[in-house]
Amino acid sequence: MGRKQYKGLAEREARLAILMLIPAFLIVFAIILFPVLLNFWISFKEVQLGDLRAPAPVAREQIVQRPRRAGDALILEYQLRNTSRQDPIENVRVTGTVPPGLKAAELPEPFRLEDRKLVARYDRWEPAFSQRVQLVFTADASFVDGPWLQSADMTFPAADGRSANRLFNFTFTGKNYRQVLSSTSFWPALATSFIYTTGGAIGAILLGLLAAQLLNTRFHGKSLMRGLLLFPYVAPVIAVAFTWSFLLDPFSGTFNALLVRFGVVSEGISFLSERTAAVSLFGFSFRIPLALSTVIAFDAWRYFPFSFLFILARLQAIPDALYESAEVDGATPYQKFFRITVPQLSGVLGTLFLLRFMWTFNKFDDVFLLTGGAAGTQTLPIQVYDYAFGRADIGAGAATAVMLFLFLAVFLIIYFRYTPEEEA
Repeated sequence: MGRKQYKGLAEREARLAILMLIPAFLIVFAIILFPVLLNFWISFKEVQLGDLRAPAPVAREQIVQRPRRAGDALILEYQLRNTSRQDPIENVRVTGTVPPGLKAAELPEPFRLEDRKLVARYDRWEPAFSQRVQLVFTADASFVDGPWLQSADMTFPAADGRSANRLFNFTFTGKNYRQVLSSTSFWPALATSFIYTTGGAIGAILLGLLAAQLLNTRFHGKSLMRGLLLFPYVAPVIAVAFTWSFLLDPFSGTFNALLVRFGVVSEGISFLSERTAAVSLFGFSFRIPLALSTVIAFDAWRYFPFSFLFILARLQAIPDALYESAEVDGATPYQKFFRITVPQLSGVLGTLFLLRFMWTFNKFDDVFLLTGGAAGTQTLPIQVYDYAFGRADIGAGAATAVMLFLFLAVFLIIYFRYTPEEEA
């Protein structure tokens, strides 16, 4: 094969490879990149929850007076409204269909009757526009004796107009970031996020390490025990969260009942609603963040099976010859653990900490189901929810989400920059 033929074949294969990768690129863009870019876009827009849709004109009808006999008046009241408080609506057209047997007696401007079609045109409805207009019709005998007299609706009004969605214009603002960063709750929520994330990640890894050490031996029922240890991770989060809430209830919870029964405390403790609690240990008295410590314990308990599986797999890959050599040299169990096991697990433990940190930092449902963000447990994901849906401020919620993303990106850069690579 000549050089030109080979080059042409290589170019065709390269083009074919690119074409085959296009669907994968589109899927990645649609699922990952587009939501991220849209979140950045919204964070620079001053939009409320209702602004996600373009402003729409609304026309509703209310029957004020029904005719009793031929010649009486039928009085309708139209309620006209612009749903947006910031954006106008242009070229508004209100229409309705008048039932047979009615004749227009008094129609306010700009309403007029064309055949049986009721039409009104407005050049512009200002933001928060609201107006009530009355339309008077005279009813004849065919209407009074017909089925329309008792109808709940008479003209079935509809309204349409032209408006711009502020979400897709090119007007940007930094107000959302100023609002978020100047908020008195942002920095405490950020500190809480790091404490909750670090504590949960380290707790899950330590519990996973303990479980892996216990099950890295041969005994009857080991497979069953491994399956039981996976329960916290595979159980539905709403089920285990409400189970913990019930067990920790200060009045009817099992855990508090045991503490009172054995004299540890004199009355039940509100583990999920008390911000701090006094603790005495070794003659020292101090206060701990009770609700935050409880949700950290829940996170460590719920996700330690993930660490357990990784660590157990790595433990089983450590050569037995290392432990046999150390035992011949007279090493104690602690020395074997810290001189052999821990160095062999360093790569897995680092990876686990990275994964758990990322996932816990973005975690919303655990804290929300347990405390709702109260009692000093408000994290940044909870604050995103509070802005976006509690206050209907989508722009501020998106700005908080961007700040969360940036802090996580900084952590990842530091982690990959200063974490040494594991030697083969």
